[in-house]
Amino acid sequence: MGMGACNRGVTSTLSGELELQARWFAGEFGREFEGTNGETVNIVQFGIWNRAAGPDFVEAAVSINGAAAKRGAIEIDPDIRDWERHGHSQNPDYENVVLHVFQHNCAGRLFSRTASHRLVVQVQLPMGANTGIVGGPLARAGRCAPVLAARSVSEIRATLLDAALLRFRRKAAALRRTGEVHGENEALYQALAMGMGYPNNTLPFRLLAQRLPLHRLSQDPEEAEALLFGVSGFLPTPNLAALSPETRVHARKLWQHWWPHRDAYQALQIPAALWRLHGQRPANHPARRIGALSALVRHWRALRRLVAMNDWKRCTTFLCGLAHPFWTNHYTFHSQAAARPLALIGEERIEELLVNSLLPFNGDWDKLVSMRARGRNRRSKTAAARLLATRPDTKKLLAEAACQQGLLQLYEDFCRCDSSDCAGCPFPEQALSTVTGLSGC
Repeated sequence: MGMGACNRGVTSTLSGELELQARWFAGEFGREFEGTNGETVNIVQFGIWNRAAGPDFVEAAVSINGAAAKRGAIEIDPDIRDWERHGHSQNPDYENVVLHVFQHNCAGRLFSRTASHRLVVQVQLPMGANTGIVGGPLARAGRCAPVLAARSVSEIRATLLDAALLRFRRKAAALRRTGEVHGENEALYQALAMGMGYPNNTLPFRLLAQRLPLHRLSQDPEEAEALLFGVSGFLPTPNLAALSPETRVHARKLWQHWWPHRDAYQALQIPAALWRLHGQRPANHPARRIGALSALVRHWRALRRLVAMNDWKRCTTFLCGLAHPFWTNHYTFHSQAAARPLALIGEERIEELLVNSLLPFNGDWDKLVSMRARGRNRRSKTAAARLLATRPDTKKLLAEAACQQGLLQLYEDFCRCDSSDCAGCPFPEQALSTVTGLSGC
C-alpha cells in the first residue's frame, strides 16, 4: 500500500480498530503474509479475542519462515505508529507479542519493539472492501464443537463432570502438597490470597502470602495490613500531602507500623512490574484486594471454624459481611471516598474462592456439584465459544458451577496446549470414543 492511502485518513470506518480486528479474526485477509522485512508469516492459530487490557489476540500461534509455530499474542493497529502512541513498547503486557499487524504506514520505516527491546515481526495488511463486520465471538469454534453438539444433554454433562472432578482433585492435591510443607493454615491462606489476585495478579498475591506467611501476620493483627502494603509496594510515599485528609490518617497509621520493619522487609518487596493494573475495575484494584486480605487475616479463626464445619452458607455470609474502616469506602489510596459502602469481597469473588480454594481444601465435591454458577467470566465464555459453540443449551449447562469447571479443564488441557488450530488436537477423537479418561497435554 502506498503513501496515498494516508490521504484517506486513518479515522475512516474501514480503519476503525474494532472493525479491523473483526475482519482479521474472520480470516478476511487470509493467513499467509509477507512481513515488512520479507519474512514468510503463516497464521497457524488466530487465537482468542482479548476483551481485557493487553494485546488484541492471545493464545495465537504464528510460524515465521517455516519454523515451528510460536505461541504468543497478536496486536492489530490501524496505523503502524499506534505501537508507540499507545505505549505498547513500554508495557510489559505486550512482552509476548509475536506479531504486530497494521494497515496504514504514513511514517516510513518504523519498528515494533517490546519493553525488553525484542523486535516484533510486522505485517502490513492490504486495503479491502468493507464487510460490515463489527465485534464477533471471543474464539473460533474448534474441531470438537460438532462432536460435542451431537451429544445428548446427559452425555455432555457427564463429560463436563468428569473433567470437573479431575480439576477438583488436582486442586485438592495441590493444597495438600502445600499443607505438607507449610501447614494447612498456610496452604489455605496462600490459596485464598491467590484467589484475591485472580485473574491478573495471582502470582504477586502468591508471593505476598509466601513472603508474609499467616503465622507472621497473626503475631500482631494491627501490623498485618501495614506489612502487606509495605511488601506489596502499594503503600503511599512518606510525603502524604497529596492525599485526602481521611486517607492521610489511614496511611500515616500504616507507616507507623511499617517503618520499624522497613529495612528488614525491603528486599522482599514485590517487583512493581509484576502487578497488572491495566483494565481493572476500580473495585478490583489490587490495593483493595490487599485490604480485604488483611481483613481475612484479622478474622482468620472465625473463618477456619466455619470451614472446618463445612458450613458454606454461613461462610458465604461471613465473607460477604467482611468490612474495613478504610477500604469499605475507597477504591485506592488516591481515590475520593465512595458515595456508598463497597463490598470488600464481591459475591462473584466469594463464589470463586469457594470453588477454587475452600471446597477443594475440604474435599467437598458434593457441594460443588450442587452449586449454581453466579455468572460466566471471560475464560469460561472463551472456552464455550471454542468447545460448545453450536449447542443451544450451553447457557443452561454452564449455569452449574461444576459443569463450568469441567469446561475450563477441557479448554486448558486441550485448547491451550494446541498450536495446530485443532488439526493435531486429540480431543475430538477422544470425545467420539468415550466420555471418561480424557487426557490432554
